[in-house]
Amino acid sequence: MSDLDKYKRFTVTSALPYANGPLHIGHLAGAYIPADIFVRHMRLKRKDIVYICGSDEHGAAITIKAKKEGITPKEIIDKYHTQIKKSFEEFGIAFDIYHRTSSQIHHELSQKFFLNLYNKGEFLEKESEQYYDEEYDQFLADRYIIGTCPNCNNEGAYGDQCEKCGTSLNPMDLINPKSTLSGKAPVLRVTKHWYLPLDKYQPWLEEWLIEGKKNKWKSNVYGQCSSWLKAGLQPRSMTRDLDWGIDVPLEEAKGKKLYVWLDAPIGYISATKQWAQENGKDWELYWKKQADENDESCLVHFIGKDNIVFHCITFPSILHAHGEYILPQNVPANEFLNLEGDKLSTSRNHAVWLHEYLEEFPGKQDELRYVLTSILPETSDSEFTWKDYQARVNNELVAILGNFINRVMILMHKYYEGKIEGNTQLNDKDLKSQIGVIYDEVEQSIEGYKFRQALSSVIDLARLGNRYLTENEPWKIFKTEPEKTRLVLQNSLHIIAHLGTLLQSLLPGASKKIFSMLNLDKEVVFYDEEIVFKDGHQLNQAQLLFEKVEDEVIEKQLEKLSRKAEENIAVVEVAPAKENISFDAFASMDIRVGTILEAENVAKTKKLLKLKIDTGIDQRIVVSGIAEYFEPEAIIGKQVSILVNLEPREIKGILSQGMILMAENCDGKLSFVAPPENISNGSVVR
Repeated sequence: MSDLDKYKRFTVTSALPYANGPLHIGHLAGAYIPADIFVRHMRLKRKDIVYICGSDEHGAAITIKAKKEGITPKEIIDKYHTQIKKSFEEFGIAFDIYHRTSSQIHHELSQKFFLNLYNKGEFLEKESEQYYDEEYDQFLADRYIIGTCPNCNNEGAYGDQCEKCGTSLNPMDLINPKSTLSGKAPVLRVTKHWYLPLDKYQPWLEEWLIEGKKNKWKSNVYGQCSSWLKAGLQPRSMTRDLDWGIDVPLEEAKGKKLYVWLDAPIGYISATKQWAQENGKDWELYWKKQADENDESCLVHFIGKDNIVFHCITFPSILHAHGEYILPQNVPANEFLNLEGDKLSTSRNHAVWLHEYLEEFPGKQDELRYVLTSILPETSDSEFTWKDYQARVNNELVAILGNFINRVMILMHKYYEGKIEGNTQLNDKDLKSQIGVIYDEVEQSIEGYKFRQALSSVIDLARLGNRYLTENEPWKIFKTEPEKTRLVLQNSLHIIAHLGTLLQSLLPGASKKIFSMLNLDKEVVFYDEEIVFKDGHQLNQAQLLFEKVEDEVIEKQLEKLSRKAEENIAVVEVAPAKENISFDAFASMDIRVGTILEAENVAKTKKLLKLKIDTGIDQRIVVSGIAEYFEPEAIIGKQVSILVNLEPREIKGILSQGMILMAENCDGKLSFVAPPENISNGSVVR
């Protein structure tokens, strides 16, 4: 019995995509295909379930996109909300509602949430210095500030997060911050904001999450949460100085907006409220605590790894502080999907965009769904390649699943004109037993958020069907054993019916085709239903479930990616130089040649190396974000260029005294900036 069986009602959410660009396959693999499979599966178990999503339409990312395109934020969100919603619909994601956070119902609910916490005295009100762009005469939201990440030295890190190494940041953490509006260094000015005291909730979080979710949540999610809590939580501002978003409902806060990570998760609730109004439901049953705890809904958030902290720490803290709402039973976040040996990148256009796939591969939604499900980054990063797409479609969908169904249907029409004889059920105890095992495997896998395994189990059922046919060879015994031939083929039809049933959650398009061939008109076939073919039942004609993917199709997609990469390189090569600096400013940088004496990984990080460097002046420690590219033992003895007069900075508890210089190409590959031949340590780089 699954832990989920005790719930009779489910609230399932997928991360709200930002309405500032289209969807790509990384989004699907992260938050949407897994959730869609889970929801369809629970519906097949006759569970009361609502599946919620919508466009996230506030925050600085929207306004930045609007400024780049020279249009208003409203035009941006309308454009991309429409495109994203259409892509989801064409791909077949089964939301009960796809809402938007610009709606009135969402604004009102978000403000009520804020006032609830405000009236309880949950917020800390404090004045602080924040970055201000004097040229544009405005305070800068986190995403309006870029600088060098203190964790990995990425020069394009945002004020809230480094998208290269994933570290959550505050603007004050950045080295050499600049405004994205004017390109100039911002100044500090005093402003007032309202902070959520996450440190106050830490003891509760440690009990609820660290103790309560151990061995229940996925290891990658639990591990990231544990690291955050071990590092110690700090108050987080829930308001921003912005001109786009939800107004802070306080007289003294005119001109300020709610922080997007306060309002966005509340979008799940406001969307449910809208759905309930439209469908005569009580939304509170799906979100609020009930007098009888056994009657509460089970809340599950499907997200990508970059949203773990907000869904596992920030939003639960908000719900806990409010007091009336249930908390997530699980947050099965996935890691990242890479593409052809590189990270997916919207800025470099290195992606397979969903709307383009739907245009170029019409009717091939299940092929992409199958491939992505089979490689889901469930606990670690995974990779999509077009060659692998071709191999999985041809060798698994076509050769195993499609081949079995096609063989049976063709033989039934060839020998019996597609007509069933007798009221039949599956007449083979061994087959029944094996199919029962597969149903159990699929149920346990999906409810354990192991969707790859669930898909593999269903393909095993198709393998079982092929093996059953091969062992019994109905094409050889038709003339000598006609009754056994019919029995084998009609048993095979039951295997096909079970495939159709199980594939309703995994490959819904293929499932519909299967039931169409079987001439079963039911919209849904529940797991607990036994399919019985009545005497004289007429099968429809066989049709190919899947088609082979030819080499030229794959080559075209690879050429397309290559062309995008070349275009991106061209853009990089002609990108304008940074602003001029004075000779004195350059001369103030003391860059020396040094040698790496020791190198080791920094504990509990994936990106950082701790280096001991002989600078010719002294021996010092430098923390550098190059662990992804270099093994520690391989760079000992390597000469490097080091900025020795950079102000020391503590990183992960280590005092870093300097910065080594690296060259980074458009693909993010790093190379040491070093002399071509050995030179004395301490030599000055001029």
